[in-house]
Amino acid sequence: MDLKERAGAGFAAVEEELKAISRWMYENPETAYEELEASQRLADFLSRQGFTVEYPAYGLDTAFAARVGNSGPEVIVCAEYDALPAVGHACGHNIIATAALGAGASVGPLADELGLRLTVLGTPAEENIGGKVDLIRAGAFAGATAAMMIHPAPEDTVDPIALAITHLSVDYYGKDAHASAAPWEGRNALDAFVQLYVAVATFRQHMHPTDKIHGIPTHGGDAPNIIPSHTRSEWYVRAGTRERLEEMSARFTAMAEAAAAATGCTVEMGQTGYEYEDIQSEPTMVELFAANAEALGRKMGRAKDRPASSTGSTDMGNVSHVVPSIHPMIGMDTKGAVNHQPEFAAHTITPDGERAMRDGALAMAWTIIDLAVGDRWGELQRPGK
Repeated sequence: MDLKERAGAGFAAVEEELKAISRWMYENPETAYEELEASQRLADFLSRQGFTVEYPAYGLDTAFAARVGNSGPEVIVCAEYDALPAVGHACGHNIIATAALGAGASVGPLADELGLRLTVLGTPAEENIGGKVDLIRAGAFAGATAAMMIHPAPEDTVDPIALAITHLSVDYYGKDAHASAAPWEGRNALDAFVQLYVAVATFRQHMHPTDKIHGIPTHGGDAPNIIPSHTRSEWYVRAGTRERLEEMSARFTAMAEAAAAATGCTVEMGQTGYEYEDIQSEPTMVELFAANAEALGRKMGRAKDRPASSTGSTDMGNVSHVVPSIHPMIGMDTKGAVNHQPEFAAHTITPDGERAMRDGALAMAWTIIDLAVGDRWGELQRPGK
């Protein structure tokens, strides 16, 4: 039995347990930095597979690092497991996590034979804060030769585009007054938010296809008969590159300040999560993963054939700027549902969703084997080179 067959047998031995973990995560979603039960279950699984598990890790209560192998290049497989508010695992992090576990269970027993070190890294809070940025700053990727993860989506794409993003809060402050008896005595902070929302809407006509601004009010006032003296909203500003993101952020700040001036209010702006970088897919790993996915029956699409505007953001982009990385999207036939819809979450625990988990795990495992057997490490392009 060759190495890839042995990796496949290793996955098959734990496949049913991984399906059960994925379903449990679907039924018990936990949001950013609250993934206490999920992270514990994932860490416990890896411990039973012979990994040395550090949990918690790198100063984060819900991060873990599970390691196997005594020497050689280090490959990091990233596991995400935070859910979205209200819609649960509608981005399929239950598949991401279990695919990472599956890759670990497949390659872990072969690590010393392959001459590598394998780390399955538990990375919390991808959806709105950026746990991988915390992990980068704590040194989790400092010694890594390569990093990878997979992400479910409606289509297969081996080298997806991911936009740079900044997460912002906007607080407007005005003056309370009776909304009927003496509204002229007030300064309406809700009006300021509305002005900002309209300014963003009118600006959309002039945005690049990869520019995005979207936001919601999280506090709009206290009662209809009180002129709101305070409103708060949260916004995501995205662009194709960090440089363009700086331009977009400056434009958004100007709109927020103009809305304050127009309504006689003051404004305070803050950052609610880390900035995410655009993603850089490492070419050698892209080619290896695409070939391995094809061996599993998947023809991986390429980013150049997809609309650049139809994409999101990920803190894996930040990882790709410090270590050679890939972040393939594994397609599911979601019957028209897209990421961040409840129907997408429900699809993750169907046979088709479970196949995506299996294919993602094995394609990562086989890619790691190809890198080691072919001694391809020196071909990997370091970020910025």
